Amino acid sequence: MGKTDYYDDPTAPAANSLVVAVAVVVLDDQGRILLIQRTDNGLWALPGGGQELGESVSQAGVRETREETGLEVEVTGIVGVYSDPRHVIAYDDGEVRQEYSLCLRARATGGELATSDESRRVCWIEPADIDQLDMHPTMRRRVQHGLAQQAPHVD
Repeated sequence: MGKTDYYDDPTAPAANSLVVAVAVVVLDDQGRILLIQRTDNGLWALPGGGQELGESVSQAGVRETREETGLEVEVTGIVGVYSDPRHVIAYDDGEVRQEYSLCLRARATGGELATSDESRRVCWIEPADIDQLDMHPTMRRRVQHGLAQQAPHVD
């Protein structure tokens, strides 16, 4: 299913749902960050997605990272909470979400890099190369906060 992200766009459709989502910042020992190129919009992003009923936020982060990248991770902290109502995501099925995303910090514990139906590419990216990637501004902000490794951000 395709999706379109809108941020601070007066032409964006009105939100009709609020879904808890997670994004996961995983850094390797060399300081590279784990990113995926999404299949639904072609943009680069952190692994992540919607939390399912019956799972915790940490469990959702572990599951989404495994599904999208092939890696097993352990959640070690939080990068921030992102709930700006100016950011909405419109899906082809008519759902328009106001994003509510918890960005987690994690470390890889196993697995092998692999793509999925949601990720056409999975890569460890050098921080210096991130500006060259096609990435939505709200995702770029999460990546920057994750790389900064400061106190959690809340909006």
